[in-house]
Amino acid sequence: MTYLSKKTCTACRPGAPLATEEEIRTFLPQIPLWQMVEIDAIKRLTRNYRFKNFAEAIVFTNRVGDLAESEAHHPALLTEWGSVTVSWWTHKIKGLHVNDFIMAAKTDELEKGAQKK
Repeated sequence: MTYLSKKTCTACRPGAPLATEEEIRTFLPQIPLWQMVEIDAIKRLTRNYRFKNFAEAIVFTNRVGDLAESEAHHPALLTEWGSVTVSWWTHKIKGLHVNDFIMAAKTDELEKGAQKK
């Protein structure tokens, strides 16, 4: 379990600060399988998870949805046969917030739990 996955999200309002370059350099090594991408000039964290079939992929999607609801922070999810792509960014501030790194780490923890079953 990473340091980030133990944290909880804080309420984020319009005008909240974006993650600093120093925070990004500190947090990215804790979520090494995530990529930072820019779409429409908005930085996002994205990762694709692989599963044996659609049933496993949809179970994982629902677990990520439950996590998102519990933290009041919601990703973009693309569920396909054997694959789920998760993208985290903070819509209100149009970029990356510390919350997005926390949720990426928590998503990785969900995947580790799914692999044990």
